[in-house]
Amino acid sequence: MAKVVIFGTAENSSLAHYYLEHDSPHEVVAFTVDREYLPADPVFEGLPVVAFDEIERRFPPAEFSMFAPLAPSEMNKFRERVYTEIRARGYTLISYVSSRATVFPDASIGDNCFILEDNTIQPYVKIGNNVVLWSGNHIGHHGEIRDHVYFTSHVVLSGRCLVEPYCYFAVNCTIRDGLHIAEGTFVTMAACVTRDTEAWGVYKGNPAQKKNYSSMDYFK
Repeated sequence: MAKVVIFGTAENSSLAHYYLEHDSPHEVVAFTVDREYLPADPVFEGLPVVAFDEIERRFPPAEFSMFAPLAPSEMNKFRERVYTEIRARGYTLISYVSSRATVFPDASIGDNCFILEDNTIQPYVKIGNNVVLWSGNHIGHHGEIRDHVYFTSHVVLSGRCLVEPYCYFAVNCTIRDGLHIAEGTFVTMAACVTRDTEAWGVYKGNPAQKKNYSSMDYFK
């Protein structure tokens, strides 16, 4: 069990608070945001909201852990920056894995992961740090998901796939077995990827075709 400070006060943080309180051994004690986003009434979900530049004084890393379940701004680059700064301040970041997810013992999961209900994570899967798996995804056997990746819901990642950092998978997309999904790939809603992707590409359709603009144009 850890006493946890959650970074952020948006919907993802509200949901993280709910899941941790109802389906984990952890206790959420506060929220934190950058000072410019500190609300006039610094309370969220009935708990104090503290400026991030004061976090070590109020909640020292020797006694408290953190969790940063953020949205995929800038193709997960913002999530990476927050994650890196929290670690640089000496905090341990917890992961949340729903008790209603199917995770086989051979799977490996890093820190600051947010894995919700009805995910199936098959044997020999490796999941890196700072990965979000929203509800109802299939992560196929012998696959690897590297750091700072975001899955929405009902994504099928078939077996033996390698997913590089900063990728984003929209609702109901499908990835064929054995593919290499390059850094920063954006797979759009209901797309079906049948070939390896190119870095920072956007893939739409069935079969998916690469568009002529960068994934960095999304999530500004």
